[in-house]
Amino acid sequence: MEKSKIERISFLAKKAKTEGLSEQERKEQKTLRDEYIASVKKNLTAQLDNTYIVRPDGTKQKVQKKK
Repeated sequence: MEKSKIERISFLAKKAKTEGLSEQERKEQKTLRDEYIASVKKNLTAQLDNTYIVRPDGTKQKVQKKK
């Protein structure tokens, strides 16, 4: 996610605490937050796809997805 979008999320959060947000700003905030959450999930999934468990005997096992 772009740094400018993260800064916008922070700005809207601060504004919501001090002044409140208009309806349009609330929609924008929700959209940006949803995009941020999706980005974090995607990055975490990619990291876990490349993660291995090393057993005491030295063997490696790829982390399996839970169903």
